Amino acid sequence: MKAGRFEPRAVHPFKPGIRVLGVAESFDPRRDRRSVLAGVVMRRDLVVDGVGLGSARLGGYDATESIVRLYRSFGRRDINVVMLSGAVISQYNIVDVEKVASGTGRPVICLTYRESRGLEEALRRRFPDDFARKVEAYGKLGGRSELTLKTGKRLFARLVSLSEADAQRVLDGYVLQGRYPEPVRVAMMVASAARRAGGGRPGPARPLRSSAPPPARSSRQPARSNRTSP
Repeated sequence: MKAGRFEPRAVHPFKPGIRVLGVAESFDPRRDRRSVLAGVVMRRDLVVDGVGLGSARLGGYDATESIVRLYRSFGRRDINVVMLSGAVISQYNIVDVEKVASGTGRPVICLTYRESRGLEEALRRRFPDDFARKVEAYGKLGGRSELTLKTGKRLFARLVSLSEADAQRVLDGYVLQGRYPEPVRVAMMVASAARRAGGGRPGPARPLRSSAPPPARSSRQPARSNRTSP
């Protein structure tokens, strides 16, 4: 576990009111200049509690800032953990996981799904004029923890201000099958749908948020909030 630069709120993986912000992306490298980022807030009972959109430049350096901006666009304090699908996104736009944690004030679980021998050679070929800067950003990512989910599938996680044991509990609480926890799996689908709906047009997507509609209630009962305490 890496030490963060802040004191995060305690995470109780078994508490029903825990909320995770899953972040994933979608882009078409043949026509897009920016990827679509989607953020999905999901409760421990797998109810989607909010959706937001953002963007990051392909091959750029704004992934970290874009993720923090997406988190802040929700304007809420009941998100307990940020869960990222990938640290190297949008064609080598490298996320600074530590800065995401300090910028959101939340522990971070950054997932990858297969082993890697490193990206130095790929970065050298793709960014011959900016190789040193890209390698420096990549080097800041550090090592990964290998975790085996309750489904039997392996994945790898970079953790900030969260122990491996707590990260394992959070992941197992949100995975139904395979290796993709529901917050990032749903975020992948939202990002893909948003990109297709936008026609793949390049350019930034404004952060948006839409809360889940309140549950239907009987006319005999008073109105209640559909949110539980974090």
